[in-house]
Amino acid sequence: MTRVKRGYIARRRRRKIRFFGSSFRGAHSRLTRTIAQQKIRALVSAHRDRDRQKRDFRRLWITRINAVIREKVVYYNYSKFIHDLYKRQLLLNRKILAQIAILNRNCIYMIYNEIIKKEGSKEYQYLEMS
Repeated sequence: MTRVKRGYIARRRRRKIRFFGSSFRGAHSRLTRTIAQQKIRALVSAHRDRDRQKRDFRRLWITRINAVIREKVVYYNYSKFIHDLYKRQLLLNRKILAQIAILNRNCIYMIYNEIIKKEGSKEYQYLEMS
């Protein structure tokens, strides 16, 4: 039986796999079979965590907004705040509200005052507690 020399195709495939695994550690960056397994695992994790990331950021934004509006000056809670924003048609998404809460708290207070002005009831009052 004649000897078959493998051509460039197998080498090209392995080179592509090795390039992907070049940032891995240990055998995961050196052994072709292990790199292939780690590549599958990495791609699965990346796919799963893209959705996870959206959830995590939304939770972070909500936490930031809630922390600012529960301070002594505003004395409100998150669910009422969001509900009143929608009721008054002050359409701001949570990402923007979180940025405002972190960078410029006075803006949050202004938004809160707009809600109170439009509400016109004694239920929501601007409380100043020292």
